[in-house]
Amino acid sequence: MYTLWHHCRAVTMSSGKYNLLSNAALLTHGAVIFWVGEYDELPDALITHRIDLGGRLVTPGLVDCHTHAVFGGNRAAEFEQRLQGVSYAEIAAAGGGIASTVRDTRAASEQLLLKQATQRIQALRQEGVTTLEIKSGYGLDLESERKMLRVIRQLGRELPIAIRSTCLAAHAVPSEYQGRSDDWIDHICNQLLPELYHEGLVDAVDAFCEHLAFSPTQVERVFQVATELGLPVKLHAEQLSLQHGAVLAARFHALSADHLEYLCEPDIAAMAQQGTVAVLLPGAYYFLRETQQPPVDLLRQYGVPMAISSDMNPGTSPMLSLRLVMNMACTLFRMTPEEALAGVTLYAARALGIEDRCGTLEPGKEANFVAWDIEHPAELSYWLGGTLSKHVIFQGEEVYYD
Repeated sequence: MYTLWHHCRAVTMSSGKYNLLSNAALLTHGAVIFWVGEYDELPDALITHRIDLGGRLVTPGLVDCHTHAVFGGNRAAEFEQRLQGVSYAEIAAAGGGIASTVRDTRAASEQLLLKQATQRIQALRQEGVTTLEIKSGYGLDLESERKMLRVIRQLGRELPIAIRSTCLAAHAVPSEYQGRSDDWIDHICNQLLPELYHEGLVDAVDAFCEHLAFSPTQVERVFQVATELGLPVKLHAEQLSLQHGAVLAARFHALSADHLEYLCEPDIAAMAQQGTVAVLLPGAYYFLRETQQPPVDLLRQYGVPMAISSDMNPGTSPMLSLRLVMNMACTLFRMTPEEALAGVTLYAARALGIEDRCGTLEPGKEANFVAWDIEHPAELSYWLGGTLSKHVIFQGEEVYYD
């Protein structure tokens, strides 16, 4: 038995292109796409439900492939301080920065973290996001990282959205290990990561490779353990300086290297050779008022797929709109609207290692798609603020409508 979704246009995003179908139809079988194409080519099938989409434009469900959506508190007061001239170093010396988020996250109950994250994710769901990655990294001890990861798993069970869980224990050095960063890496490798993996809480492993966080040598140790456990890796790399984290990520066949403002050409070549996705995060670039742009032209030249994401987090990208990120990718990084849409569909799915499940409208993939009341897909990057009328379908069921 099949459901027919018809009277629509569709962009399949296969191969990262619009591939517009002007008189489209989709057949779904339960939670899976069975067929997609022009209505006139509809195959014979036992259709039990017909849903008229009223001429809307259908895209794959959006994929937000880099977020820190589970955290305690917020840092709005620090945002105000910075605008008044207080430096980040001064804020950190007074106990602010990531340390304040760690304190608030450790102090929060699982129930509170779940409630607050649900509210943030609801904003993304209302914009057509059907797949989401969430990182830990604000606990920075075994129990608090476990708490965050349990909340991430619970969000995936309770909300109509697919959620991937990434362990980012190598995000910063916790206060208990100040001056002993190697000891913290030892703890991650010998106890924290293996335990959380064996508890079924981890889908991937990330780290922050930067002069104010962890060196490539320290990250390599984490990646070696992740590889031994059979976990894919990702990396925060080249955001503030050139540490050659991207080439390290490529060497470990990382799913993605993220941020990349200071990425150099030889490291781009290594990413291209290994198929590592470049995840660009214009929200953080905007919020921090950075001036060093990621080398988009070189990434194009070498054929490195470019994903974009919200980087939702309390300190550098309190972003609740993936569509706004698409616009920023176009206006700040000079990506095209087609590249931006590919960056939140096909290539975002690839950055999570799940392009076989989602990211395009193709048979065999999950029936996650959005029917937008717009004329052209470029409008998803064009309109600023507000909301666009849409139907959101997740695993073959309508889960949101406005």
